Amino acid sequence: MTAIRIAAGPYVFAARLETAAAPKTCAAFRAAMPYVSKIVHVRWSGEGVWIPLGDYKFGVDYENHTSYPAPGQIILYPGGISETEILLAYGGVCFASKMGQLAGNHFITITGGMENLHALGVMTLWEGAQDIRFDLA
Repeated sequence: MTAIRIAAGPYVFAARLETAAAPKTCAAFRAAMPYVSKIVHVRWSGEGVWIPLGDYKFGVDYENHTSYPAPGQIILYPGGISETEILLAYGGVCFASKMGQLAGNHFITITGGMENLHALGVMTLWEGAQDIRFDLA
């Protein structure tokens, strides 16, 4: 298990990379760390925030993929019929885009700070884009 720290908006979360279930996705993301970006609220998927990545490629295919990440699960959509993106579920999510339902690789799970996850999602919805940073713990 690889521990990571996620700072998003005013909150800090402990998390783990899902190296056994999504080894290629975790390796590609780990190589990009520290990873710094912005999150915005999802458009079609429900209660989640996302990092839109356009045509950026992590060089991975599907592994440990789901359309229904649970709160605290982070998925990577590797691109294809829609743009590459990272999504963090804070409530009920059915992962989708204007192209329809998608599936993303579940590669990070939040393990600490869950009590602030919903507040982060609502803050992003009503106040706009928030900074996010992923570091090895």
